[in-house]
Amino acid sequence: MLHTKSESDITSLAPSSPSRSPKRPVYYVQSPSRDSHDGDKSTSMQPTPSFNSPMESPSHPSFGRHSRNSSASRFSGIFRSSSGRKNGRKRNDKGWPECNVIMEEGKYDEYDEEKGVTRRCQALLALLGFIVLFSIFCLIIWGAGRPYKAEITVRSLAVNNFYIGEGSDFSGVVTKMMTVNGSLRISVYNPATFYGIHVSSTPINLIYSDITVASGQLKKYYQPRKSRRTVLVNIESTKFPLYGAGSGLDASNNGGFKVPLKLDFEIRSRGDVVGKLVRTKNKKQISCDLVIDSTSTKPIKFKKNSCVYS
Repeated sequence: MLHTKSESDITSLAPSSPSRSPKRPVYYVQSPSRDSHDGDKSTSMQPTPSFNSPMESPSHPSFGRHSRNSSASRFSGIFRSSSGRKNGRKRNDKGWPECNVIMEEGKYDEYDEEKGVTRRCQALLALLGFIVLFSIFCLIIWGAGRPYKAEITVRSLAVNNFYIGEGSDFSGVVTKMMTVNGSLRISVYNPATFYGIHVSSTPINLIYSDITVASGQLKKYYQPRKSRRTVLVNIESTKFPLYGAGSGLDASNNGGFKVPLKLDFEIRSRGDVVGKLVRTKNKKQISCDLVIDSTSTKPIKFKKNSCVYS
């Protein structure tokens, strides 16, 4: 509350004022309160001028229109824009603009689990698709490789030794004995254009009256693509007992024997198209009729109609 002073008080104080030391100018700075930011912009910071007389002391403040306008014009920028609302956005107590926060529902663990399951499903689907595509590819290659069967041709049989005579078996029974030693020539052609074949055979039997009197075995080998190869197979037996089958064998006038025989065997070929995953297998049963003359040393050549290929 301000108290008015009379003229006597002022005159009584005037003579004593020169004896005192001159007062230094005092400055008062009023800091903006929290309300000044949210309220009136004109009541911001206002410097107080120095006073040379008791009448101009801070006990007589003057809040005029001029002082408000001058103080308001001195401060601009952030002090003006920080109060109230800016661009229609509400501000908090400290002057910062408020923003709407969207609260997410659920837990992050559940999202991670769902993401992991989705990745597993994608990996399984990719693996399944690869297996299906690879299976289709292998099936196509297998189907394309099946028509390329190995071509087998029996060329000739060279008899190096052929003998029929009397003898006895291991138990001492007297019977006719047959000894055969010859080499069979077979031609094998692989028509496949993009894979080789593995060639093998069952025992090659020389049969007389439903009895196998001699046999041989083709050694397994590998034959490259688009190639032809001639293989030799030794057919032999030593003193094979004929028993009752030998009763029909009689020597001719020149002392020789002509014996009707039969060759019977199977040639097998296997092609590795895609390693061991895709293979083609073919079999060919071969049966040839022939007559061996013990007095002739010439090779027995087989004609096309001499053998049956099945």
